[in-house]
Amino acid sequence: MTTSSKKRGRRRLSGPILTLVFSVISLVYLYPLFIMAVNSFKKKAFISRAPFALPTDSRMFAGLSNYQLGIARTDFWMSLIYSVVITVLSVALILLCTSMCAWYISRVENRITRALYLAFIFSMVVPFQMVMFTLSKVANTLHLNTPLSIPIVYLGFGAGLAVFLFTGAMRSVPLAVEEAAMIDGCTPPAIFFHVVLPILQPVCVSTGILQAMWIWNDYLLPYLVLDVKRYRTIPIAVQYLKGGYGSVDMGAMMAVLTLAILPIVLLYLFCQRYIVSGVMAGAVKG
Repeated sequence: MTTSSKKRGRRRLSGPILTLVFSVISLVYLYPLFIMAVNSFKKKAFISRAPFALPTDSRMFAGLSNYQLGIARTDFWMSLIYSVVITVLSVALILLCTSMCAWYISRVENRITRALYLAFIFSMVVPFQMVMFTLSKVANTLHLNTPLSIPIVYLGFGAGLAVFLFTGAMRSVPLAVEEAAMIDGCTPPAIFFHVVLPILQPVCVSTGILQAMWIWNDYLLPYLVLDVKRYRTIPIAVQYLKGGYGSVDMGAMMAVLTLAILPIVLLYLFCQRYIVSGVMAGAVKG
């Protein structure tokens, strides 16, 4: 048996084994979500008594009462609107501003752009706890405490990772493509929006998903910046399910949490094909 045939045999053997291993790992990650969804249909007393049991008994099954109670007590639909508005505006602002910044940094090489790039990288190291009190004061002073203005704050915190990803992708894009567009008479804005941005589509999708998951699930920044008496995102609204002395209605909380994760899961499933196609397209250079 030759060396090449041995290698092919090992690959054929390792393929099913890796598939089995990663399938088991996927089930381990999905199991907590499954338990949460199951408990959202159980009565409160049975959630703590039998958290892993299916609600097959009529005494355990609560129907949609947990969902109705959770939606009513948290004003869920209004919180959903606030979360959607903040997430969409923040991600759009981050993608637009950081992609243009990364394009400038990758094409103009001098001390200023290098220092700017290092500043963005350094911002990823600074923990949020170091600046949260100063940030809340500045946000109140500049009136950035509404769902329409808090995306500016998210832009500052999300720019570091986004610029890092966009800059790495831009450095792999050949400059000849932009020069050809310039010869055809394109202006710099036209080159960016019609030539550069379509090439960066896989990176835009990947960065957008990362930023959307972070912003959608963020609790501390909206709680410090927003006026929580008027604007409550979903993570903040969930906290209002707590009763006196720290008691929690677990059934209503499981129901609200199940509803809260559905939009971001659907977004990931919808954009997954763009991520995979982008990785495959970028794996081969012509």
